[in-house]
Amino acid sequence: MSASDLINPATEELLGTVEQTDEAGVDDAVARAKAAQLKWAALAPAERAGALRAFAAVVDGHVDELAALEVANSGHVIGNARWEAGHVRDVLQYYSATPERLSGKQIPVAGGLDVTFNEPLGVVGVIAPWNFPMTIASWGFAPALAAGNAVLLKPAEITPLTSIRLGELATEAGLPADLFQVLPGKGSVVGDRFVTHPDVRKIVFTGSTEVGTRVMAGAAAQVKRVTLELGGKSANVVFDDCDLEKAAATAPYGVFDNAGQDCCARSRILVQRSVYDRFMELLEPAVKGVVVGDPQSKDTEMGPLVSKAHWNTVASYVPDDAQVAFRGEAPSGPGYWFPPTVLTPPRTDRTVTEEIFGPVVTVLPFDDEADAIALANDTPYGLSGSIWTDNLSRALRVSRAVESGNLSVNSHSSVRYNTPFGGFKQSGLGRELGPDAPLSFTETKNVFYAIGEA
Repeated sequence: MSASDLINPATEELLGTVEQTDEAGVDDAVARAKAAQLKWAALAPAERAGALRAFAAVVDGHVDELAALEVANSGHVIGNARWEAGHVRDVLQYYSATPERLSGKQIPVAGGLDVTFNEPLGVVGVIAPWNFPMTIASWGFAPALAAGNAVLLKPAEITPLTSIRLGELATEAGLPADLFQVLPGKGSVVGDRFVTHPDVRKIVFTGSTEVGTRVMAGAAAQVKRVTLELGGKSANVVFDDCDLEKAAATAPYGVFDNAGQDCCARSRILVQRSVYDRFMELLEPAVKGVVVGDPQSKDTEMGPLVSKAHWNTVASYVPDDAQVAFRGEAPSGPGYWFPPTVLTPPRTDRTVTEEIFGPVVTVLPFDDEADAIALANDTPYGLSGSIWTDNLSRALRVSRAVESGNLSVNSHSSVRYNTPFGGFKQSGLGRELGPDAPLSFTETKNVFYAIGEA
């Protein structure tokens, strides 16, 4: 096995090294998971529910530890990291109700009794991203376990620490051995083997659309199920009849949260032309007021980018001649810091059309409702977005017209564990979270029982 170095993105100091799983290690893990899954699925529903509740309770007891790991490994600010660890607990607790509620149907038919069963798939491979390592991982492993499957989790190469710790906590909580395994390693090794191994029956992938298309193509060879949560270029649409002060004050947090490393980031702000100048006047102090700095400080609102390589990618979108309206502040010295940046480019500029995945936002004027909708939909993505208006009819019209899986009116909310999450178009395939998520980790089996005459 090889090992990879982990770097603290706020200090550039070495955190340590993590052993990388090779292909033989994946094969061994799959074989053990396959055996564990059969025993897990055979348990009484109440036993599986109790095991997931115990896992949630152990996570609850380690929220501060998990948060500290995320701050060090990913550069998340401490307030966000504590919320993220608590979110993992809540997702586990929510889906712990599933085993006792995963009901099939009785369907009226002639000549007998027809019933359906929701059978687990078997072994599920979850490939988690680096931007929200433990939260997004839980969106896959919690409902998959709840539906009776075993789970192999591959964390991102550069941010594996919270996933590794969650694997340890699952064992401490009493989950059966080998049922939930964390396999650090390269996507080209571990991820690819998830795709090609015939006993991994589904892939849950969160990451770039480019890699997601390769996962989907590879899975097709075995007609393997996939859930894909991919890129975004979401619009924050501001109409002239909204609370403009609130829209401007909250806009930075709709895009600069987690340093813009969020597929739901509202990285295009579309503003009705009649209020465009006033909005920009209000937006500037809001952007400059974002507190960027030490992620361990409770007052910090934005931390560093995750790596030097990603910093270089983000910086390439803001060359010296970029149309910068204004910037916020960021620390100098060690760390992958990038200031909150507002651009005012033409509609065809690549900063408007490509996902930057950093603290860079474009602001564009629009003329009327039809123009706003057309501009919002002028993207291959369709993950998230916001609509600001005090006109209820307009809010309904625009929210139905915008091609996006998750929209907020007069807010920037995107993710709740009890509501479905996923994208239109090239933003993904399938839905995570919400009450129906466990069903996506099952196959529907239909059984007809013939009844003879008395």
